Amino acid sequence: MSLDKNNSNYSNLAKLFHWGFVAIFIYGIAKQVEDLNQLEDISFLRFEMIFGSIFLILVLIRFVYMKKTQKSSLPEATPKFQKKIAKLVHNGMYFLLAMTALSGLLIGMLYWFSMNNGFLINILISIHELVINLLYWFIGVHIVAATYHRLRRDGVWSSMVPFFKEKK
Repeated sequence: MSLDKNNSNYSNLAKLFHWGFVAIFIYGIAKQVEDLNQLEDISFLRFEMIFGSIFLILVLIRFVYMKKTQKSSLPEATPKFQKKIAKLVHNGMYFLLAMTALSGLLIGMLYWFSMNNGFLINILISIHELVINLLYWFIGVHIVAATYHRLRRDGVWSSMVPFFKEKK
């Protein structure tokens, strides 16, 4: 297949947001809390709360920027169903990224106020774990879809990915 005309090529800031989030997310996974007892260390807890707060703010800024300034790079001929799924996955990832940070911050606040036992913290931990697992699935779907578009050579891959560019 040839490279189809697509609707947009994302801005450099959009690409920075995208790939910056990949790096921040990988860092977050690498340094994640292994044992909740780590949160009893006030300096560790403070770092986690700052990291989570900055992450949440960046997710919100990215969401607003992308919605206000960027258009989908899906070709105009893309079936409506596929466009709806793409929108669901993208919006779902924003929601799940925000909920990951928010649920983590709420867990941190309970630890901050020494409310780290009981029903409420257990519910928040369960929500946090569910959100993260759902996020992994959404990221997987996103990667599979990006690879699909790369194989189709429809311009979607090259609109965001700085390597393995499609040839016109």
